[in-house]
Amino acid sequence: MTNRLTPSSGAPRRRLLLGLVAAAAIPLLQGCFPVVATGVGAGAAMVADRRSSGTYVEDEAIEWKSGGRISEFFGSNTHVNVTSFNRNVLLTGEVPNDNTRAEVERLVAGVPNVKGIVNELVVGPTSALTARGNDTLITSNVKARMIDANSVPAHNIKVVTEANVVYLLGLVTRTEADAAAEVARTSQGVRKVVRVFEYISDDEARRLDNPTGAKR
Repeated sequence: MTNRLTPSSGAPRRRLLLGLVAAAAIPLLQGCFPVVATGVGAGAAMVADRRSSGTYVEDEAIEWKSGGRISEFFGSNTHVNVTSFNRNVLLTGEVPNDNTRAEVERLVAGVPNVKGIVNELVVGPTSALTARGNDTLITSNVKARMIDANSVPAHNIKVVTEANVVYLLGLVTRTEADAAAEVARTSQGVRKVVRVFEYISDDEARRLDNPTGAKR
């Protein structure tokens, strides 16, 4: 949509220009904060991520396509969260029965580029909005505490919370995984921590984190 703004006096014009300058400055201000805390744009996130740019984009597509398939087949009868990291998919949420649980996994397995599935779906009634809001707060708190912890590469770890259970995904070393799990375990409201990490060596972590290395 094209905006057609034709200020008729000096004062409106000055207000318009100030507004445009402020809008243009927002992305620059966002760049001052950690990507994992602000969700700034896919481009900035890819730069700091240990996944290749292609894998990052594929993970986004896997989540979108999986969600579409689940909605098409089951509508509002399920509450399923799809999280893809390095083409491995984590399924969390609630479904009405075991058959639906298996069918959701089958649908997601058929999405292009999916190489593995961790099915953590629970058979039971869908969670209340208040419970989901609480899970969101837990996730935000865990992420913030990871940013504060020097031993945790927060920008390389994805945090998902469902029913007070925290799931951790990422390409990390064993030492990084232990540190991240400890931060999550000691965070307020967390009932359990589940590691869904892919482990890499210290040398591989340094290689992937090398800012002068070309993106794969």
